[in-house]
Amino acid sequence: MNDHAPGQARRVALVEDDADLRISTAQVLTLAGFVVESFAAARPALDAIDAEWPGIVVSDVRMPHMSGTELFRALYERDPELPVILVTGHGDVAMAVDALKAGAWDFLTKPFDPQALVAAADRAATARGLALDNRRLRAAAQGDAASGLIGESPAIRRLREMIPTLGNADIDLFIEGETGTGKELLARLIHRAGKRSRQRFMAVSCGALPEALEDELFAPMGEASIASVARGTLFLDDIDHASRRLQARLTPLVEERVLRSPGAREPLPLDLRVIATGGTDEGDLSEKITPGLFYRLAALRLRMPPLRERREDVPALFAHLAGAAATRLRLPLPMMTGTVRHHLSSHDWPGNVRELAHFAERFVLGLEDAVPEAAGEPSGDTLPQRLDAFERDTIVAAVLGTKGEIGAAIKRLGIPRKTFYYKVHKHGIDLATLRKGGR
Repeated sequence: MNDHAPGQARRVALVEDDADLRISTAQVLTLAGFVVESFAAARPALDAIDAEWPGIVVSDVRMPHMSGTELFRALYERDPELPVILVTGHGDVAMAVDALKAGAWDFLTKPFDPQALVAAADRAATARGLALDNRRLRAAAQGDAASGLIGESPAIRRLREMIPTLGNADIDLFIEGETGTGKELLARLIHRAGKRSRQRFMAVSCGALPEALEDELFAPMGEASIASVARGTLFLDDIDHASRRLQARLTPLVEERVLRSPGAREPLPLDLRVIATGGTDEGDLSEKITPGLFYRLAALRLRMPPLRERREDVPALFAHLAGAAATRLRLPLPMMTGTVRHHLSSHDWPGNVRELAHFAERFVLGLEDAVPEAAGEPSGDTLPQRLDAFERDTIVAAVLGTKGEIGAAIKRLGIPRKTFYYKVHKHGIDLATLRKGGR
């Protein structure tokens, strides 16, 4: 399984002083789908690898000036969650075993089977991916829940860069996009970024507005009246679902900036900005919205992309949403599992950010159906990967079920203590976090 894009947890820092072996090992890893960065000595590798290194390390043990075990110990001090695989000759096995006990991920003895290296690197990369995901989750829980547009995809970066300019540009906007993509969030961010930010932002759901409330909307005064939005922003959500009657009443407001109230002698001039939203089908929009209203609103159009077009943003978005849900529900943030991570990367998210937010909330609540899988639908993992995920989740459940009592968890699992700790290390399970009630 490769849930992380190349350049993240599938990166390998390869440290080997033998040039021929370094080249051949790099080729093996590259063919297996890893992005390899090679180093001829330990010191340059140590300089290049920090606590945020988004990958794993494969290092020879015997090297001049600084050994592989010394490199491992220095890296372990920076980041205990960074998997380091040591490659050693027969004479250094005892040294490698000591490093394994001290926290090294694995070791291979020369000459090693290339497939054994790939298998060890795959396991280490999966664990590193989970560690990085959980780090993002913890950071999101401690971060600002009122952050703006989350993501680094080109479309989101471009929208984020436009917000300050659009905030101060006193023109109407039309934001198109599928349901749940975050159109209202973008509208609110634009409102907050401009001179109207101190005035009201009034949201009107055009597709679900009863006639009684519609009359209040066009009243000459009142909290529900458009008149209360003077010098602020009127947000017309789903304008393409508005009735013809509502559109007819909105048209003079948009075209002339006047509020025509029933029974009023004169129309009321209003200084306000209008931001409207609608779907993405051009033909649908022109048929559902009257021309006078549509072309006035659509002078400047923005598009919120669906999640399936910006999959690279899903992990960061999920971390942000899960952190916000944990804060709101006053619950500890669970640890990411391989199953959840796979669902995040493989699901199409037809409900977009709204669906992802609901999934994040279920994840925080620890509901058993947090990952909905179709009956009989294969997960896409190989059998060893599925067994590893099951084994890891079983150990986590046992520790949580015994409230962090390791002895009781070992007894419940029915395995020797030594085997328990070996599997905890193998699957990258953070016992300290589990004892605090995380996952």
